[in-house]
Amino acid sequence: MAGTDKRKQSLYFPESMLQDIQHEAARLDRSLSWIVQRCVKIGLPEIRKLPSVNDVEEGEGGEEG
Repeated sequence: MAGTDKRKQSLYFPESMLQDIQHEAARLDRSLSWIVQRCVKIGLPEIRKLPSVNDVEEGEGGEEG
């Protein structure tokens, strides 16, 4: 499938984060969507370093019983 997927998705951000995104969008003369997409592209390698829920061994996570 060539081209860009144009499906819409609603995302909800805390007010302060939305203000930061809006500020950067205005500063760079870009859309909010473009800013969020660039943030994901830049940040995804760091996100992938985080352990998944399945990576946490039993007994970890603060539950005592």
